[in-house]
Amino acid sequence: MYLVIVIVVYIIFAKIFVDWKRWKEFYPTIQYFIICNLAYNFIFFNHTLWAYKAVTVEWLNHTIIELVFSFFVIPVVIMIYLQYFPKGRKGVLYIAVWIAYFSIIELLFYKRGLFLYENDWSPIWSTVFNTIMFIILRIHHKKPLAAMMCSIPVIAILLYFFHPLYHELK
Repeated sequence: MYLVIVIVVYIIFAKIFVDWKRWKEFYPTIQYFIICNLAYNFIFFNHTLWAYKAVTVEWLNHTIIELVFSFFVIPVVIMIYLQYFPKGRKGVLYIAVWIAYFSIIELLFYKRGLFLYENDWSPIWSTVFNTIMFIILRIHHKKPLAAMMCSIPVIAILLYFFHPLYHELK
């Protein structure tokens, strides 16, 4: 049920806040996010750091929820985030608001049992990750190659600290 509520909320957000004439401007950054997110879910398939948990119907699992978030919710978030990004120093506060928004929502989902932390991941790590993610999404929008280069050490650090064991890989 919560997934339906999330979808409805983001449909409303998309209708109100997204300038759909500009969607092509944000499309490469949306693709970048989706590719990175699906790569994470592939690499860490048997060793998740975080996972969605449905409590309403049996067939609604992490994979289905992740696909809905990756292909529907996050594209709307990215378009809103990039479309309203302010110039100058206000950008730092703007990023902080988005980090807080994502981190608080995740914490609320965690408290309700709809989001799980595993393999030493925690709300603190999620906040760090959200910080990196929103910064890199902005960089990608302006300079895609620079963002891809920034992603390499982030991936290396994640794999170093939270690496799946060889036998956990498919």
